[in-house]
Amino acid sequence: MEFSPRAMMLLLISLTPVPHAQEIPEAVLSVSPQNWMNEGDSVTLSCEVTDSSPDWTFSWYREILYRDYDGQIRYKTEPLSDSSRGSGGSYTLSPAALKHTGVYMCSAEREEQPVYTEYSHPQPLWITGESPPVSLIINPNRTQQFTDDSLSLSCEDQSDSTVWRVRLYTYSERVLDCSQWGSFIGSTCEISFLSTSYTGVYWCGSESGENSNPVNITVHGGDVILESPVHPMTEGHPLTLRCLYRYPKTSNLRADFYKDGSVLQNQTTGEMISYNVSKSDEGFYHCKHPERGESPKNWVSVRASGPSGVEAPFSVLMLISS
Repeated sequence: MEFSPRAMMLLLISLTPVPHAQEIPEAVLSVSPQNWMNEGDSVTLSCEVTDSSPDWTFSWYREILYRDYDGQIRYKTEPLSDSSRGSGGSYTLSPAALKHTGVYMCSAEREEQPVYTEYSHPQPLWITGESPPVSLIINPNRTQQFTDDSLSLSCEDQSDSTVWRVRLYTYSERVLDCSQWGSFIGSTCEISFLSTSYTGVYWCGSESGENSNPVNITVHGGDVILESPVHPMTEGHPLTLRCLYRYPKTSNLRADFYKDGSVLQNQTTGEMISYNVSKSDEGFYHCKHPERGESPKNWVSVRASGPSGVEAPFSVLMLISS
């Protein structure tokens, strides 16, 4: 078989190895010791690059919401004003404060064969404090909700001197304002029909950077949820847990209550009360109905009482979907 000169040239080109395009290294952000911390703790953001080359310079960013010229709430990534603090690949917040609640990212660059990474995947940081300037009010007042139910959230500030907005962080890794996922009625943010996409961390924030304590809300598509305290318990107080059903008129209210995977109590009323809680009562709780299924797991945190009955600072509240 003979080939024309053009066909031969195309054949030779197709057989010539093509060098692989140089892969751009990725920036990877981590938070230590954990994403949920107390006010006054020390938190370190660490940025690493998937490349062993030295001489990387790091930059640090935070996702913020702002109001544009036409009054709309927008989202942007803004460099931290003191980003140089993290020039060595780590950025430390000490002491952590409520204003540090937010979503962070990092990037890296080097001058030799100039390379710039893209933003890392976002990492949220949630700070809880003893005396936040505003409180997030949830109705119904629980951290697990049923799909298709309604939910209202509002910011309660005794001084009424600041404009507060309800904010949400979901698995979409974005900070969203109520106007982007709910509707404002007066000073309350309303969600008419909940779906599992509303599972996330909610808090009140101001344009000046002040925040309430964050609350993690799980929206469950099953028939059973666990009602437990929205905020951490204090030692010596009673803990009440209730197994709630999507169709509450069921004649069989029997529920098994679990702590850290082990059966704790069997109750025919669907309610469990533990008196005089202590740190040993801290753990993951859930309930199970023999016919309707089980709730998501909920972390119940217990904080120590301070001297003379003064309560210690807030501990961490987390929710894990089963």
